[in-house]
Amino acid sequence: MESAISKTRLPSLSQLRAFAAVAEYRHFRDAAAAIGMSQPALSGAVAALEEALDAQLVERTTRKVIITPLGERVAQHARGVLSGLHALTDEVEASRRPFTGPLHLGVIPTVAPYLLPVVFRLVRDRYPELELNVHEERTPQLLDGLGSGRLDVLLLALPGGRGTADIPLYDEDFVLVTPPDHALAGRADVPRDVLLDLEILLLEEGHCLRDQVLDLCREVPGGTRAAGLPTLVQLVAGGLGVTLLPATALDVETSRSPQLAVARFAAPAPGRRIGLSHRPASARTPEYHRLATALREALRPLPVRITD
Repeated sequence: MESAISKTRLPSLSQLRAFAAVAEYRHFRDAAAAIGMSQPALSGAVAALEEALDAQLVERTTRKVIITPLGERVAQHARGVLSGLHALTDEVEASRRPFTGPLHLGVIPTVAPYLLPVVFRLVRDRYPELELNVHEERTPQLLDGLGSGRLDVLLLALPGGRGTADIPLYDEDFVLVTPPDHALAGRADVPRDVLLDLEILLLEEGHCLRDQVLDLCREVPGGTRAAGLPTLVQLVAGGLGVTLLPATALDVETSRSPQLAVARFAAPAPGRRIGLSHRPASARTPEYHRLATALREALRPLPVRITD
């Protein structure tokens, strides 16, 4: 019996890839940029997919893109198809030679500026045939990219996402950054519960560091939000409050202004664990473990505790 969707109307991989990007970014221009396709070509691919399936997947408005309920289910299937194809190409590439060809590494913004110099040096010196492509995005986008096959491995705060395989690299403490005249400035024995009484400046939603700070502080008063750590630190320098920085970011961010002081927490200090996350069934899993071993050694000079 012939399928309702004949062979001549099966969706193409380019159509599925375009629609999965639109479903992820909810914006045609951003989706086109993410997958290296022109916006007219992406719009045409999505329209062709809708025609092939004889179904509306997208509601187009002047300001935003809305995915229909059926479109959400189709997007899930599209991600599965693309992930399977990515796994197939991974299998072939890994069978040839490790640490060769492209590797798409996703990194969270509160790690990227402080660790990427170490990562780039390591890859340049030890894996010269590895084509490292770095994508700096917030955690939800990274996990979506990993699940869809757009990204290969992530460098982020652990645990990763549901169903990821995680490889710990190091633990690091949070430090409190304050104005110089703050009552806690310069102390090395700050109790953790003092955070409940402070006006903590936070990152915008979507940053995992924001969630970690909220877990420490329960409810944080005030409405000031910043897009990145450099802005947070400048707000502190302006006397608008205090903030928490991971230890790896401290030297870089506090060197930009003399109007800052640092306070450290009494043991055990609050902190976070950083590591690699990948798809459990990836053919490159042995490479990721070898990369993690090399990274641990390269990261020892930083103010972290390596997780052997």
